[in-house]
Amino acid sequence: MLLTRITGPRDLDRLTPEELDQLAAEIRSFLVDAVSKTGGHLGPNLGVVELTIALHRVFDSPRDKVLLDTGHQSYVHKLLTGRQDFSKLKSKGGLSGYPSRAESEHDVIENSHASTVLGWAEGLAKANELLRKPDHVVAVIGDGALTGGMAWEALNNIAAAKNRPLVIVVNDNERSYGPTIGGLANHLATLRTTDGYERFLARGKDLLERTPVVGRPLYETLHGAKKGLKDFITPQGMFEDLGLKYVGPIDGHDIEALESALQRAKRFGGPVIVHCLTEKGRGYQPALQDEADRFHAVGKIHPDTGLPISASGADWTSVFGEEMVKLGEERDDIVAITAAMLHPVGLTEFAKRFPDRVYDVGIAEQHAAVSAAGLATGGLHPVFAVYATFLNRAFDQVLMDVALHKCGVTFVLDRAGITGTDGASHNGMWDMSLLQVVPGLRIAAPRDADQVRAQLREAVAVEDAPTVVRYSKGAVGPAVAAVGRIGGMDVLREPSESAGDSPDVLLVSVGALAPMCLEIADLLDKQGISTTVVDPRWVKPVDEELPVLADLHRVVVVVEDNIRIGGVGAAVAQALSDGGFDMPVRNFGIPPRFLDHASRKEVMAEIGLTAPDIARQVTGLVARIGGRYGHESADAGSQGAEVTRPTTAEPVRD
Repeated sequence: MLLTRITGPRDLDRLTPEELDQLAAEIRSFLVDAVSKTGGHLGPNLGVVELTIALHRVFDSPRDKVLLDTGHQSYVHKLLTGRQDFSKLKSKGGLSGYPSRAESEHDVIENSHASTVLGWAEGLAKANELLRKPDHVVAVIGDGALTGGMAWEALNNIAAAKNRPLVIVVNDNERSYGPTIGGLANHLATLRTTDGYERFLARGKDLLERTPVVGRPLYETLHGAKKGLKDFITPQGMFEDLGLKYVGPIDGHDIEALESALQRAKRFGGPVIVHCLTEKGRGYQPALQDEADRFHAVGKIHPDTGLPISASGADWTSVFGEEMVKLGEERDDIVAITAAMLHPVGLTEFAKRFPDRVYDVGIAEQHAAVSAAGLATGGLHPVFAVYATFLNRAFDQVLMDVALHKCGVTFVLDRAGITGTDGASHNGMWDMSLLQVVPGLRIAAPRDADQVRAQLREAVAVEDAPTVVRYSKGAVGPAVAAVGRIGGMDVLREPSESAGDSPDVLLVSVGALAPMCLEIADLLDKQGISTTVVDPRWVKPVDEELPVLADLHRVVVVVEDNIRIGGVGAAVAQALSDGGFDMPVRNFGIPPRFLDHASRKEVMAEIGLTAPDIARQVTGLVARIGGRYGHESADAGSQGAEVTRPTTAEPVRD
């Protein structure tokens, strides 16, 4: 096989055109076989095989910087830079699903949030210019990512330096996850080249400027008509009016044509856009037949059919999607917003049922938040469904546009907490810390499917403030029943009768960690430590009854799937302090560091966010403060004890 002989980009230089085509076919076969076993981003990588080969033949990585926006299309790049062991792709100890500096010197940036690559490229090109480096910078960005505002902020600056070399490759497959939408998509769909146009204009300028009296005015008149003429012949003017040379569109699966275009762009000496037309999922029929997202990301599948290896149960996303349809049927004012991720965030069925009430804004989370404020002000109730990690990008808009104006907007945060296999940039571990500082905003953290349904309904009932509903990735577990209610909090477990009026630990369980918190309580009970477990349901603001309940215990423990700094634990500690309650508060959550890719379970074990780890530390804490349990070191058991409801709790009523 040719692929096994490729250990680095320069090995490509020796291949004939026929061998390059053979290599492309081998890469596609390899990707289908490997990714079907591990899961991963299959469709995007099948679409960029020839483009990636051409890039590495024309540019000399790592001296030349090849930057990939988002990076989910980096698998081919990895193969051509000596990384061909995909057996543990996205698993602990294996290759990352995105570019990774720890893996290779060929990986320059590894942030997998879209639309950032042009800013990186502009900065690197400036550095090359200042340091007089002859190195090239090439940025690969998809048409979907060009819908993001950051891309256009960068283009505005790139165009201002007409003599600063920078090659921008637009990978145009008419899709991000699903089909790319909006005015830019329509523009790219009609772009064509006009050979010789610029040479004609330059020669005309020289001739007319040498013509006495009428030459210069005539040229100005013709130049003023340039945009209309160019747009009539070919609508490429949007880029060139910015001062960016445009080349294309190029067949993104023709290696020879790609190399020719890239070589011309490389020699130009200024900013150039090379527009490449590619096909997401190319060469794999099951992907091409998938209208939703062309196998953008898959789990383990049968390579021949593309069907899942095993059927998955209900997940958090589908529970939300089903409830949204019900809400849409009940309320005409409910509308949905997505940032180019209709299917991944569970809005597909809502869109089918209410196509006029769904707005896909492209990869533009900031605009989505501001647009939501406008929709709310106009009399509707928008629900913006977005991955928790991507809401980070719209924080200022949530603060100053939605919250300041007291707009009734509901943000639904999918993939909150530790997501694991997609690595550092995809963990939704910052939202509850960032959003704690937003005045008036309320955050719900459902513990199970029933609570997703209930709290989503509670959220959309709020019309004078933003609300947030956040939940985890993957399968949703069984319902966790409440045994009582205190204020707005669900009591999930009560202390044993032997605890009397002074139980040891108030354990505050946040969201999907409820089953683990109940396990912690079982382990503590085995050691003679009495525990009350409550689910606050709405973690912001802190329930008024929580400090009062905490005062009945010796120590408060908060367990959350969020960074420890500034999260729910910090808010609980502040509420206790503000209320004049002086007691130890111990918060267990995610440490303030970027987490390597691994399964959710493996990541949680690595950071000590497991029932045995937490129970062991709480046991020591209770011992140090003189609690009922007096032996700091003991093996935590796993057997529970029968409990009764304390007099402070009211029964939950259906």
